[in-house]
Amino acid sequence: MAAIVLIRSIVRNFKRPATAASAAYSTGGGGGGCTCTSKKLEGKVALITGGASGLGKATASEFLRHGARVVIADLDAETGTKTAKELGSEAEFVRCDVTVEADIAGAVEMTVERYGKLDVMYNNAGIVGPMTPASISQLDMTEFERVMRINVFGVVSGIKHAAKFMIPARSGCILCTSSVAGVTGGLAPHSYTISKFTTPGIVKSAASELCEHGVRINCISPGTVATPLTLSYLQKVFPKVSEEKLRETVKGMGELKGAECEEADVAKAALYLASNDGKYVTGHNLVVDGGMTAFKIAGFPFPSDS
Repeated sequence: MAAIVLIRSIVRNFKRPATAASAAYSTGGGGGGCTCTSKKLEGKVALITGGASGLGKATASEFLRHGARVVIADLDAETGTKTAKELGSEAEFVRCDVTVEADIAGAVEMTVERYGKLDVMYNNAGIVGPMTPASISQLDMTEFERVMRINVFGVVSGIKHAAKFMIPARSGCILCTSSVAGVTGGLAPHSYTISKFTTPGIVKSAASELCEHGVRINCISPGTVATPLTLSYLQKVFPKVSEEKLRETVKGMGELKGAECEEADVAKAALYLASNDGKYVTGHNLVVDGGMTAFKIAGFPFPSDS
């Protein structure tokens, strides 16, 4: 999922006009109606955790448009079933709790049994966790463990079970969703930030072995995206603020003027890494944030010459 930035940044941005939005991106329609000149994932099979909504759904739609068959794994059976039906006949749903290793193993095995292979494993499921208390000195270790269980244990389990099939095949691509909160500290609650800082390390560790077998593994660190999960979370923090105002605020948080980070941007980054376009890219953290973590304006207080 996308990072949740500091509350003070959100409040500050209520006063800033949102940047112009780019063309709307539709996740509906499944694999039909693709206007692509070439389908970059033709014949490929992908499994996406947390694929029922948000970034996972957008990526599933993009993969389908490029010829892949997609299995959506999600804890939310109602939304997952609805999403699979919406995306079309080349998509299907399997219920999966990423904190339960047997569920992940089952989802991978079902995919391989159904389609005979697994080409892309996208470990996308994740949660933010509580915002309060904000101080590390008051960190609720039970909540910390819950976040780590989903955001870290779930990712490692997904890599483990995908590798069981990809290593013998000497082929495959594993993707993981990280966050800008895993690039720069202070952008999100401690539990979420710590969990997302681990993701690039997990990727590099796994890449050191998987390279020998022709299997690639990378992660994506999105900037703030107005996904349903992000908006739902912000509405709990700001219960009196309308969803539309929160959406406008999220859009105005980027540094790259004239553009905003949308679900489609993350989906297309995943497509690049999963397709042959990224055939020589592994162990990499692809940051999709419009320069947010690339620099910090110093704001130097120039002395008066008077």
